[in-house]
Amino acid sequence: MRPLSKSSKLQNVCYDIRGPVLDRARKMEEEGHRIIKLNIGNPAPFGFDAPEEILQDVIRNMDSASGYTDSKGLFAARKAIMHYTQQKNIRGVTVDDIIIGNGVSELIVLAMQALLNNGDQMLVPMPDYPLWTAAVTLAGGVAQHYLCDEQTGWLPDLKDIESKITAETRGIVIINPNNPTGALYPDDILLGIIDIARRHGLVVFADEIYDKVLYDGNKHTSIASLADDVLFVTFNGLSKNYRTCGYRAGWLAISGEKRHAKDYIEGLNMLASMRLCANVPGQLAIQTALGGYQSIDDLVAPSGRLCKQRDLAHKLLTEIPGVTCVKPKASLYLFPRLDPKVYPIEDDQQFILDLLQEEKVLLVQGTGFNWKASDHFRVVFLPNVDDLTEAITRIARFLENYRKKHSTMTVIEGKNTGKTAQSASA
Repeated sequence: MRPLSKSSKLQNVCYDIRGPVLDRARKMEEEGHRIIKLNIGNPAPFGFDAPEEILQDVIRNMDSASGYTDSKGLFAARKAIMHYTQQKNIRGVTVDDIIIGNGVSELIVLAMQALLNNGDQMLVPMPDYPLWTAAVTLAGGVAQHYLCDEQTGWLPDLKDIESKITAETRGIVIINPNNPTGALYPDDILLGIIDIARRHGLVVFADEIYDKVLYDGNKHTSIASLADDVLFVTFNGLSKNYRTCGYRAGWLAISGEKRHAKDYIEGLNMLASMRLCANVPGQLAIQTALGGYQSIDDLVAPSGRLCKQRDLAHKLLTEIPGVTCVKPKASLYLFPRLDPKVYPIEDDQQFILDLLQEEKVLLVQGTGFNWKASDHFRVVFLPNVDDLTEAITRIARFLENYRKKHSTMTVIEGKNTGKTAQSASA
Protein backbone atom coordinates (compact mmCIF):
# COMPACT_ATOMS: atom_id res chain seq x y z
CA MET A 1 0.00 0.00 0.00
CA ARG A 2 1.06 3.59 -0.61
CA PRO A 3 2.33 5.31 2.59
CA LEU A 4 -0.25 7.62 4.16
CA SER A 5 1.41 11.03 4.60
CA LYS A 6 0.41 13.93 6.79
CA SER A 7 -0.93 17.10 5.19
CA SER A 8 1.67 19.37 3.59
CA LYS A 9 0.11 22.16 5.69
CA LEU A 10 1.92 20.63 8.67
CA GLN A 11 5.33 20.70 6.98
CA ASN A 12 6.61 23.71 8.91
CA VAL A 13 4.40 23.38 11.99
CA CYS A 14 6.20 22.53 15.21
CA TYR A 15 5.40 22.62 18.92
CA ASP A 16 8.52 21.54 20.77
CA ILE A 17 7.03 22.10 24.22
CA ARG A 18 5.51 18.70 23.56
CA GLY A 19 7.97 17.42 20.98
CA PRO A 20 10.56 14.68 20.51
CA VAL A 21 12.39 15.39 23.78
CA LEU A 22 9.14 14.87 25.70
CA ASP A 23 8.63 11.58 23.83
CA ARG A 24 12.04 10.45 25.10
CA ALA A 25 11.11 11.55 28.63
CA ARG A 26 7.97 9.40 28.51
CA LYS A 27 9.99 6.37 27.47
CA MET A 28 12.42 7.00 30.31
CA GLU A 29 9.51 7.17 32.77
CA GLU A 30 8.23 3.84 31.43
CA GLU A 31 11.69 2.46 32.17
CA GLY A 32 11.33 3.60 35.80
CA HIS A 33 13.19 6.92 35.81
CA ARG A 34 11.79 9.91 37.73
CA ILE A 35 11.91 13.01 35.54
CA ILE A 36 11.74 16.53 36.94
CA LYS A 37 9.60 18.33 34.37
CA LEU A 38 10.30 22.01 33.86
CA ASN A 39 8.96 22.03 30.31
CA ILE A 40 5.33 23.11 30.55
CA GLY A 41 3.38 25.70 32.52
CA ASN A 42 0.85 23.32 34.02
CA PRO A 43 0.28 24.35 37.68
CA ALA A 44 -1.83 21.38 38.85
CA PRO A 45 0.92 18.68 39.02
CA PHE A 46 2.92 21.00 41.29
CA GLY A 47 0.20 21.46 43.91
CA PHE A 48 -1.40 24.64 42.57
CA ASP A 49 -5.08 23.75 42.89
CA ALA A 50 -8.03 25.58 41.38
CA PRO A 51 -9.78 27.84 43.90
CA GLU A 52 -12.37 25.87 45.87
CA GLU A 53 -15.25 28.26 45.08
CA ILE A 54 -14.70 27.72 41.36
CA LEU A 55 -14.70 23.95 41.76
CA GLN A 56 -17.87 24.00 43.88
CA ASP A 57 -19.71 26.32 41.49
CA VAL A 58 -18.93 24.05 38.53
CA ILE A 59 -20.13 21.00 40.49
CA ARG A 60 -23.36 22.69 41.57
CA ASN A 61 -24.20 23.70 38.00
CA MET A 62 -23.08 20.52 36.25
CA ASP A 63 -26.66 19.36 35.72
CA SER A 64 -27.16 22.28 33.31
CA ALA A 65 -24.03 21.47 31.28
CA SER A 66 -25.39 18.67 29.10
CA GLY A 67 -26.55 20.68 26.11
CA TYR A 68 -24.89 23.01 23.62
CA THR A 69 -24.65 26.67 24.49
CA ASP A 70 -24.72 29.60 22.07
CA SER A 71 -21.74 29.15 19.74
CA LYS A 72 -20.09 32.20 21.34
CA GLY A 73 -20.63 30.88 24.85
CA LEU A 74 -22.88 31.20 27.88
CA PHE A 75 -24.40 34.64 28.24
CA ALA A 76 -23.54 34.93 31.94
CA ALA A 77 -19.93 34.00 31.28
CA ARG A 78 -19.60 36.46 28.39
CA LYS A 79 -21.17 39.20 30.48
CA ALA A 80 -18.61 38.57 33.22
CA ILE A 81 -15.85 38.77 30.60
CA MET A 82 -17.35 42.02 29.30
CA HIS A 83 -17.17 43.47 32.82
CA TYR A 84 -13.55 42.30 33.05
CA THR A 85 -12.65 44.15 29.84
CA GLN A 86 -14.18 47.24 31.43
CA GLN A 87 -11.96 46.75 34.49
CA LYS A 88 -9.00 46.61 32.09
CA ASN A 89 -10.20 49.92 30.55
CA ILE A 90 -10.92 48.35 27.16
CA ARG A 91 -13.76 50.38 25.73
CA GLY A 92 -16.67 49.34 23.53
CA VAL A 93 -16.71 45.58 24.13
CA THR A 94 -20.23 44.13 24.08
CA VAL A 95 -21.36 40.63 24.93
CA ASP A 96 -21.54 39.89 21.20
CA ASP A 97 -17.87 40.89 20.78
CA ILE A 98 -16.77 37.96 22.95
CA ILE A 99 -16.20 34.35 21.89
CA ILE A 100 -15.43 31.66 24.45
CA GLY A 101 -13.20 28.81 23.34
CA ASN A 102 -11.68 25.56 24.54
CA GLY A 103 -8.74 27.49 25.90
CA VAL A 104 -6.95 30.36 24.19
CA SER A 105 -5.11 27.84 22.01
CA GLU A 106 -8.25 26.98 20.06
CA LEU A 107 -9.08 30.65 19.60
CA ILE A 108 -5.61 31.54 18.31
CA VAL A 109 -6.01 28.94 15.57
CA LEU A 110 -9.54 30.16 14.85
CA ALA A 111 -8.45 33.81 14.65
CA MET A 112 -5.65 33.04 12.19
CA GLN A 113 -7.84 30.77 10.03
CA ALA A 114 -10.49 33.51 9.78
CA LEU A 115 -8.00 36.17 8.63
CA LEU A 116 -5.14 34.73 6.60
CA ASN A 117 -5.00 33.76 2.94
CA ASN A 118 -2.10 31.76 1.54
CA GLY A 119 1.02 33.92 1.60
CA ASP A 120 -0.33 36.54 3.99
CA GLN A 121 2.17 37.57 6.65
CA MET A 122 1.80 37.96 10.40
CA LEU A 123 4.31 39.70 12.65
CA VAL A 124 5.11 37.36 15.54
CA PRO A 125 7.57 37.98 18.39
CA MET A 126 10.94 36.23 18.61
CA PRO A 127 11.02 34.37 20.92
CA ASP A 128 7.35 33.47 20.87
CA TYR A 129 4.89 31.01 22.31
CA PRO A 130 5.24 28.56 19.41
CA LEU A 131 1.52 27.97 18.92
CA TRP A 132 1.32 31.42 17.35
CA THR A 133 3.83 30.57 14.63
CA ALA A 134 2.21 27.17 14.14
CA ALA A 135 -1.29 28.68 13.83
CA VAL A 136 -0.11 31.23 11.25
CA THR A 137 1.59 28.49 9.23
CA LEU A 138 -1.39 26.13 9.45
CA ALA A 139 -3.64 28.92 8.11
CA GLY A 140 -1.40 29.23 5.06
CA GLY A 141 0.33 32.36 6.30
CA VAL A 142 3.96 33.24 6.89
CA ALA A 143 5.23 34.19 10.34
CA GLN A 144 7.64 37.13 10.19
CA HIS A 145 9.48 37.12 13.51
CA TYR A 146 10.36 40.50 14.99
CA LEU A 147 13.06 40.82 17.63
CA CYS A 148 12.41 41.11 21.33
CA ASP A 149 15.71 42.48 22.61
CA GLU A 150 17.30 40.78 25.62
CA GLN A 151 19.45 43.88 26.20
CA THR A 152 16.31 45.96 26.91
CA GLY A 153 14.65 43.35 29.11
CA TRP A 154 13.15 41.44 26.16
CA LEU A 155 11.06 44.38 24.94
CA PRO A 156 9.91 44.44 21.29
CA ASP A 157 12.26 46.29 18.95
CA LEU A 158 9.97 48.80 17.22
CA LYS A 159 12.46 49.50 14.42
CA ASP A 160 12.74 45.80 13.69
CA ILE A 161 8.94 45.49 13.61
CA GLU A 162 8.72 48.35 11.12
CA SER A 163 11.43 46.82 8.92
CA LYS A 164 9.54 43.51 8.63
CA ILE A 165 6.29 45.00 7.27
CA THR A 166 5.39 44.30 3.63
CA ALA A 167 2.31 44.69 1.47
CA GLU A 168 1.25 41.20 2.60
CA THR A 169 1.40 41.94 6.36
CA ARG A 170 -2.04 41.60 7.97
CA GLY A 171 -1.43 41.90 11.69
CA ILE A 172 0.93 41.92 14.64
CA VAL A 173 0.97 39.54 17.60
CA ILE A 174 2.09 40.65 21.05
CA ILE A 175 2.42 38.31 24.02
CA ASN A 176 2.21 40.49 27.13
CA PRO A 177 3.08 39.38 29.77
CA ASN A 178 5.49 37.36 27.71
CA ASN A 179 6.00 33.65 27.44
CA PRO A 180 8.84 32.54 27.43
CA THR A 181 10.76 35.57 28.75
CA GLY A 182 8.54 36.89 31.55
CA ALA A 183 8.79 40.43 30.14
CA LEU A 184 6.07 43.00 30.85
CA TYR A 185 5.63 45.75 28.27
CA PRO A 186 5.48 49.42 29.37
CA ASP A 187 2.94 51.81 27.90
CA ASP A 188 5.43 53.58 25.62
CA ILE A 189 6.23 50.29 23.83
CA LEU A 190 2.52 49.47 23.53
CA LEU A 191 1.79 52.93 22.11
CA GLY A 192 4.64 52.47 19.63
CA ILE A 193 3.12 49.18 18.45
CA ILE A 194 -0.29 50.85 18.11
CA ASP A 195 1.25 53.64 16.02
CA ILE A 196 2.80 51.07 13.67
CA ALA A 197 -0.50 49.17 13.41
CA ARG A 198 -2.38 52.41 12.76
CA ARG A 199 -0.07 53.58 9.97
CA HIS A 200 -0.01 50.20 8.21
CA GLY A 201 -3.61 49.12 8.78
CA LEU A 202 -2.73 46.07 10.89
CA VAL A 203 -4.83 44.08 13.33
CA VAL A 204 -3.32 43.77 16.82
CA PHE A 205 -3.63 40.33 18.40
CA ALA A 206 -2.85 40.55 22.13
CA ASP A 207 -2.20 37.36 24.12
CA GLU A 208 -2.70 38.40 27.76
CA ILE A 209 -3.19 35.02 29.45
CA TYR A 210 -0.70 35.92 32.26
CA ASP A 211 -2.11 39.37 33.04
CA LYS A 212 -2.50 38.63 36.77
CA VAL A 213 0.76 36.70 37.24
CA LEU A 214 2.75 39.83 38.09
CA TYR A 215 5.62 40.30 40.56
CA ASP A 216 7.20 43.18 42.48
CA GLY A 217 4.07 45.35 42.37
CA ASN A 218 4.06 45.57 38.57
CA LYS A 219 0.84 46.48 36.77
CA HIS A 220 -0.39 45.22 33.41
CA THR A 221 -1.81 47.47 30.69
CA SER A 222 -4.03 45.93 28.03
CA ILE A 223 -2.88 47.35 24.70
CA ALA A 224 -6.54 47.58 23.60
CA SER A 225 -7.16 50.13 26.36
CA LEU A 226 -4.83 52.64 24.70
CA ALA A 227 -6.65 53.31 21.40
CA ASP A 228 -10.01 53.04 19.65
CA ASP A 229 -8.96 53.50 16.01
CA VAL A 230 -7.15 50.15 15.55
CA LEU A 231 -8.76 46.69 15.56
CA PHE A 232 -7.75 44.67 18.61
CA VAL A 233 -8.38 41.00 19.33
CA THR A 234 -7.50 40.33 22.98
CA PHE A 235 -7.07 36.78 24.31
CA ASN A 236 -7.37 35.70 27.92
CA GLY A 237 -8.61 32.81 30.04
CA LEU A 238 -8.63 30.95 33.32
CA SER A 239 -5.74 28.50 32.82
CA LYS A 240 -2.91 30.40 34.49
CA ASN A 241 -4.49 33.07 36.69
CA TYR A 242 -6.85 30.53 38.26
CA ARG A 243 -4.81 27.31 37.87
CA THR A 244 -7.50 25.60 35.78
CA CYS A 245 -5.62 24.52 32.65
CA GLY A 246 -7.77 21.41 32.24
CA TYR A 247 -11.02 23.37 32.27
CA ARG A 248 -10.08 24.79 28.83
CA ALA A 249 -11.88 28.07 29.41
CA GLY A 250 -10.49 30.91 27.30
CA TRP A 251 -11.93 33.81 25.36
CA LEU A 252 -11.26 36.49 22.79
CA ALA A 253 -12.68 40.01 22.88
CA ILE A 254 -12.92 42.27 19.84
CA SER A 255 -12.54 46.03 20.32
CA GLY A 256 -11.44 49.22 18.61
CA GLU A 257 -12.08 49.87 14.91
CA LYS A 258 -14.76 47.25 14.26
CA ARG A 259 -16.67 49.07 11.49
CA HIS A 260 -14.24 48.07 8.75
CA ALA A 261 -13.81 44.54 10.09
CA LYS A 262 -17.36 43.25 9.71
CA ASP A 263 -16.36 40.58 7.20
CA TYR A 264 -13.51 39.31 9.41
CA ILE A 265 -15.79 39.26 12.46
CA GLU A 266 -18.34 37.30 10.42
CA GLY A 267 -15.57 34.80 9.66
CA LEU A 268 -14.77 34.45 13.36
CA ASN A 269 -18.43 33.85 14.15
CA MET A 270 -18.70 31.30 11.34
CA LEU A 271 -15.76 29.27 12.65
CA ALA A 272 -17.09 29.52 16.21
CA SER A 273 -20.41 28.12 14.98
CA MET A 274 -18.72 25.25 13.13
CA ARG A 275 -17.31 23.84 16.37
CA LEU A 276 -20.82 24.26 17.90
CA CYS A 277 -19.61 25.61 21.26
CA ALA A 278 -16.85 25.49 23.83
CA ASN A 279 -17.07 22.89 26.60
CA VAL A 280 -19.81 23.96 28.97
CA PRO A 281 -18.36 22.87 32.37
CA GLY A 282 -15.36 25.13 31.75
CA GLN A 283 -17.66 28.03 30.88
CA LEU A 284 -19.45 27.56 34.21
CA ALA A 285 -16.24 28.53 36.01
CA ILE A 286 -15.78 31.92 34.35
CA GLN A 287 -18.28 34.10 36.20
CA THR A 288 -17.22 32.85 39.64
CA ALA A 289 -13.52 33.11 38.79
CA LEU A 290 -13.62 36.69 37.52
CA GLY A 291 -15.96 37.89 40.26
CA GLY A 292 -14.49 35.99 43.19
CA TYR A 293 -11.46 36.26 45.45
CA GLN A 294 -8.29 36.68 43.39
CA SER A 295 -6.03 34.17 45.12
CA ILE A 296 -3.35 34.67 42.46
CA ASP A 297 -2.50 37.92 44.28
CA ASP A 298 -1.38 35.90 47.31
CA LEU A 299 0.82 33.62 45.19
CA VAL A 300 2.68 36.46 43.45
CA ALA A 301 3.13 38.61 46.57
CA PRO A 302 6.69 38.82 47.99
CA SER A 303 5.79 36.15 50.55
CA GLY A 304 3.86 34.05 48.02
CA ARG A 305 4.97 30.70 46.68
CA LEU A 306 5.33 31.75 43.04
CA CYS A 307 7.39 34.82 43.87
CA LYS A 308 9.70 32.88 46.18
CA GLN A 309 10.22 30.19 43.55
CA ARG A 310 10.94 32.78 40.86
CA ASP A 311 13.54 34.43 43.08
CA LEU A 312 15.16 31.11 43.97
CA ALA A 313 15.29 29.85 40.39
CA HIS A 314 16.77 33.12 39.14
CA LYS A 315 19.40 33.15 41.90
CA LEU A 316 20.47 29.53 41.38
CA LEU A 317 20.64 29.79 37.59
CA THR A 318 22.63 33.02 37.50
CA GLU A 319 25.15 31.58 39.96
CA ILE A 320 26.16 29.03 37.29
CA PRO A 321 29.25 30.21 35.36
CA GLY A 322 28.38 31.46 31.88
CA VAL A 323 24.63 31.71 32.58
CA THR A 324 22.76 35.04 32.60
CA CYS A 325 19.04 35.68 32.84
CA VAL A 326 16.75 38.70 32.74
CA LYS A 327 14.64 38.44 35.89
CA PRO A 328 11.01 37.97 34.83
CA LYS A 329 8.49 40.60 35.88
CA ALA A 330 5.57 38.27 35.13
CA SER A 331 4.48 34.76 34.05
CA LEU A 332 5.85 31.38 35.17
CA TYR A 333 9.11 31.19 33.22
CA LEU A 334 12.75 32.17 32.98
CA PHE A 335 14.61 32.27 29.67
CA PRO A 336 18.32 32.06 30.61
CA ARG A 337 21.19 32.59 28.19
CA LEU A 338 24.22 30.35 27.87
CA ASP A 339 27.37 32.25 26.91
CA PRO A 340 28.36 30.73 23.53
CA LYS A 341 32.05 31.12 24.41
CA VAL A 342 31.54 28.90 27.44
CA TYR A 343 28.90 26.61 25.94
CA PRO A 344 29.51 26.21 22.18
CA ILE A 345 26.15 24.57 21.40
CA GLU A 346 25.42 23.71 17.78
CA ASP A 347 22.14 21.81 18.26
CA ASP A 348 20.19 22.97 21.31
CA GLN A 349 17.57 20.22 20.99
CA GLN A 350 20.33 17.62 21.27
CA PHE A 351 21.77 19.62 24.17
CA ILE A 352 18.42 19.43 26.00
CA LEU A 353 18.11 15.74 25.16
CA ASP A 354 21.58 15.07 26.60
CA LEU A 355 20.58 16.93 29.77
CA LEU A 356 17.45 14.81 30.04
CA GLN A 357 19.33 11.55 29.61
CA GLU A 358 22.16 12.43 31.99
CA GLU A 359 20.32 14.34 34.73
CA LYS A 360 16.61 13.42 34.32
CA VAL A 361 15.53 17.07 33.98
CA LEU A 362 13.18 18.08 31.15
CA LEU A 363 13.45 21.57 29.63
CA VAL A 364 12.61 23.15 26.27
CA GLN A 365 15.34 24.55 24.04
CA GLY A 366 15.27 28.19 22.96
CA THR A 367 14.82 27.41 19.27
CA GLY A 368 11.57 25.68 20.28
CA PHE A 369 10.28 29.23 20.86
CA ASN A 370 11.54 30.36 17.45
CA TRP A 371 14.59 32.04 18.98
CA LYS A 372 17.33 32.62 16.43
CA ALA A 373 20.28 30.94 18.18
CA SER A 374 21.11 27.81 20.18
CA ASP A 375 21.98 29.74 23.34
CA HIS A 376 18.78 29.83 25.45
CA PHE A 377 16.39 27.47 27.17
CA ARG A 378 13.15 27.93 29.11
CA VAL A 379 12.73 26.99 32.76
CA VAL A 380 9.32 26.60 34.42
CA PHE A 381 9.60 27.53 38.11
CA LEU A 382 6.39 25.82 39.28
CA PRO A 383 7.98 22.98 41.34
CA ASN A 384 8.27 23.47 45.10
CA VAL A 385 11.50 24.87 46.53
CA ASP A 386 13.07 21.46 47.21
CA ASP A 387 12.36 20.05 43.74
CA LEU A 388 13.36 23.31 42.08
CA THR A 389 16.64 23.35 43.96
CA GLU A 390 17.29 19.72 43.02
CA ALA A 391 16.47 20.37 39.35
CA ILE A 392 18.76 23.38 39.03
CA THR A 393 21.52 21.57 40.94
CA ARG A 394 21.32 18.86 38.27
CA ILE A 395 21.37 21.48 35.50
CA ALA A 396 24.44 23.09 37.10
CA ARG A 397 26.19 19.71 37.29
CA PHE A 398 25.44 18.99 33.64
CA LEU A 399 26.73 22.42 32.61
CA GLU A 400 29.89 21.97 34.67
CA ASN A 401 30.62 18.69 32.89
CA TYR A 402 29.83 20.35 29.56
CA ARG A 403 32.31 23.16 30.29
CA LYS A 404 35.04 20.71 31.28
CA LYS A 405 34.45 18.53 28.24
CA HIS A 406 34.53 21.39 25.76
CA SER A 407 37.43 23.20 27.41
CA THR A 408 39.43 19.96 27.10
CA MET A 409 38.43 19.65 23.45
CA THR A 410 39.49 23.25 22.82
CA VAL A 411 42.94 22.55 24.33
CA ILE A 412 43.35 19.40 22.20
CA GLU A 413 42.25 21.22 19.05
CA GLY A 414 44.68 24.03 19.87
CA LYS A 415 47.58 21.59 20.24
CA ASN A 416 46.64 19.87 16.98
CA THR A 417 46.49 23.22 15.20
CA GLY A 418 49.94 24.02 16.55
CA LYS A 419 51.35 20.75 15.29
CA THR A 420 49.82 21.33 11.87
CA ALA A 421 51.37 24.77 11.72
CA GLN A 422 54.82 23.44 12.65
CA SER A 423 54.53 20.69 10.02
CA ALA A 424 53.55 23.20 7.38
CA SER A 425 56.50 25.48 8.19
CA ALA A 426 58.87 22.51 8.01
